[in-house]
Amino acid sequence: MAAKKHDAGDTKKRKRLNTETHEAPKASKLVASKKHKPDSVAKDNKNKKTAPLTGRERRLHSKELADARKKKRKRHFTLEQELARLWEKMRRHEIAKEDRAKLVTEALQKMKGKIPEIAGSHISSRILQTCVKHCSQAERDAVFEELQPHFLTLAYSAYAVHLVKKMLDNASKKQLAGFISTLHGHVAPLLRHMVGSVVVEHAYELANAAQKQELLSELYSTELRLFKDLVSLKESRLLDVMSKLGLQKGSVLRHMASVIQPILEKGIVDHSILHRVLLEYFSIADKSSVTDIIQQLSSPLIVRMIGTRDGAKIGILCVKYGNAKERKKIIKGLKGHIDKTAYHQYGCMVLVCILSVVDDTKLITKVIIRELQSILKELVLDKNGRRPLLQLLHPNSSRYFSPDDLASLNLSIPSLSLKDQSEASSLTETSKVSLGDKESKDDIELALNEVNKDKTSVDDSDLAESGKKDPFVRRQELLIKSGLADVGCFSFSSNNLCFFMFH
Repeated sequence: MAAKKHDAGDTKKRKRLNTETHEAPKASKLVASKKHKPDSVAKDNKNKKTAPLTGRERRLHSKELADARKKKRKRHFTLEQELARLWEKMRRHEIAKEDRAKLVTEALQKMKGKIPEIAGSHISSRILQTCVKHCSQAERDAVFEELQPHFLTLAYSAYAVHLVKKMLDNASKKQLAGFISTLHGHVAPLLRHMVGSVVVEHAYELANAAQKQELLSELYSTELRLFKDLVSLKESRLLDVMSKLGLQKGSVLRHMASVIQPILEKGIVDHSILHRVLLEYFSIADKSSVTDIIQQLSSPLIVRMIGTRDGAKIGILCVKYGNAKERKKIIKGLKGHIDKTAYHQYGCMVLVCILSVVDDTKLITKVIIRELQSILKELVLDKNGRRPLLQLLHPNSSRYFSPDDLASLNLSIPSLSLKDQSEASSLTETSKVSLGDKESKDDIELALNEVNKDKTSVDDSDLAESGKKDPFVRRQELLIKSGLADVGCFSFSSNNLCFFMFH
């Protein structure tokens, strides 16, 4: 029995020794393999993607990011509070200039390095505008230098656009030239943007003739958009530019159409730079293209265009070459704006054209004459407001209209000129119309006959070429049948024109 127990103990010891002897080498091999990995294996491990984060790790990571954002917002909010405190003091009217200058300097020092970010903020951008308004020229130049790389981005911001305009108003000639250079290649995209177009228009108004030509030229063709030094100031008209550079008319038309159409579709028609481009487009476009543009503009949009010199010319061309339906839309679009239009330097010429061309005198009486009657006394005393009335009494007279005014009334579109010539040949001579039995109406008839025979008036065949009604008949209907003669008595001679008003 003892021998059996001894043998069993020996077998247990042998088993335990065997397990120890077998496990030790395995452990040593594993350790050795970790310490002496080949380079290829190490590179493979590096290229392996990291294990995805667990839920707890993701929550911790997002919490850290949120805390960082909160700290940044807190710092920004603290800066805005400090700037707002300074702004409340500096914008007071009773503050001394020296004290305001100190506050402005302190505010600009706090903004330094963060001006582009502040310019786009809806709160602190107003503070920066006040600082730019009251700071010294050196401080303003420093702000301009910091903003210069970011002007294109800021031009699309609804809050920064006011600051950009203020910076341009106070910019030197060199700074303005640098800003216009940065716009090169971006004029068309900016004009398609509701906010960016305001910046381009402001720069266009402040620019000299060469800079205006630089802004306009890239809207004409792709070549001029890529190479801005191809055109000089001598070639101000598009036809001259095309003849000098040998540009193909078809490519120019396609490029200009791709620029103009998106702008018109968005209704951004207030700017003089677009009006200039449209006039140049009319000078080379074919009949169908011009007709499409006139159809698009024959709407209440025309009211927003006639506030500029070129915009009024566009309005006159739309009235002259539009059909009856389009003219009706234009006149109805002017409803409610007749008084402002009549007093406007350029807008009044559109009314003059309507009174001289449109045959639908009932519509003109209903929309235009009725509004003019209510302000007739003030109208005849205004240098611009009296022009529509003078056109009825003494058409196209060089005594009352400047050469520029008469030239704008006689504008034509080359592609539609053949149509005008055919319609002008069908005009009849002036005929008499019965005016009634009232003595005042007889006086008006005699006066109109006298003016019709007056040699000082310019021939109005060009203006009336797109109307089928006799010009003399049209004027009588607008003066007498409309009731305009019942509101005021008009008496004039070939040398003088006087208005006698009564109510």
